[in-house]
Amino acid sequence: MIGEEPLTEEALLAACAALANPHRLRILGALADGRQYVSLLARELGMSRPLLHMHLQKLQAAGLVRGELALGEGGKAVKYFEAVPFALEITPQLVKSLIDTLQDSTTDTEKDTSLCPRNKPECCSSSDSCCSSQSSSSP
Repeated sequence: MIGEEPLTEEALLAACAALANPHRLRILGALADGRQYVSLLARELGMSRPLLHMHLQKLQAAGLVRGELALGEGGKAVKYFEAVPFALEITPQLVKSLIDTLQDSTTDTEKDTSLCPRNKPECCSSSDSCCSSQSSSSP
């Protein structure tokens, strides 16, 4: 369960993707004791604010953190973030129950690039045929 929402296949994938990054895990750890504003959080983690915002957006999209704009000292707007209480227990039975609703979200481009012989997915996903013309070459 993420927040108060029941776990869906989409929510599970978003949470797993968001948690599969060490920076985002560090951010969640820093928010475990309560909300913090972005500048302080960036200093505490030794991370630039733009990079921090990018990771916070991913965590927020997955429902793992929430942001709130508040007035700070001197009437300046300050963005606070806090962790959303969540618990993930992933079992084979849970995955099986979600599989029924799982749609094949892999696009043709993703399927093609996973087989890219030159290990350059950008090549295979473009209209160029560099991979098909050089598929016997090594990367």
